[in-house]
Amino acid sequence: MSTPSLQSLPQGYRALVIGATGAIGGALLAHLRADPRCALAVGLGRRTSPAVDLDDETTVAHAAQHLKAQGPWHCIIHAAGMLHGSHGLPEKRMAQLNYAQMEATFRTNTFGPALVLAHFAPLLPRQGRSLLAVLSAKVGSIGDNRLGGWYSYRASKAALNMLLKTASIEVARTHPQAVLAALHPGTVNSALSAPFNGAKIGRAADDAAADLLRVLDGLGLEQTGGFHAYNGQELPW
Repeated sequence: MSTPSLQSLPQGYRALVIGATGAIGGALLAHLRADPRCALAVGLGRRTSPAVDLDDETTVAHAAQHLKAQGPWHCIIHAAGMLHGSHGLPEKRMAQLNYAQMEATFRTNTFGPALVLAHFAPLLPRQGRSLLAVLSAKVGSIGDNRLGGWYSYRASKAALNMLLKTASIEVARTHPQAVLAALHPGTVNSALSAPFNGAKIGRAADDAAADLLRVLDGLGLEQTGGFHAYNGQELPW
């Protein structure tokens, strides 16, 4: 698949990817660095300098402050997330719900991205088009939930969608040409999806990242705050 070029952004645009060590985050960063229109693409994570650790709010604030001088940043993508961790696989039944797993899931999928929105959205240019996206998931759609299960993961992504929508309203007041979006990448071959046969049913992270960038590039100003799949489909909340 060919590398996408963000034609809607100005020549020499600058991009940030938070969660660049993950499969999709790494692929997004690689595509952005390969775009001849992109002057600078920086990946952030727990081991980068500056570091961004979603469990430590001070690192999020410090990283944003550190990168402010190199801005404005025309494209900011938050790609970090978790489906399962040390507390077990996604809950299939209510009886499996527990504080430890719910808190861990929400810290990574909701609270961390909320802090990224708070600290990094101000780095967008106040004039001209800019893009800010968070990776969500179709299973976070309340309207599309027909199978049940995956309680914490579904709820954390639904909450993330609300945060993104709310942020888009506030950001529009100071950055009138910014487009914020929640994006569903589909099932991707990654550590996140591996326990669920992701390697058999998923797509390559490189392909998913290219699709996401194309969708993001094509969103109109009137679509800010929306929820979109990798194929451009608008998803129900």
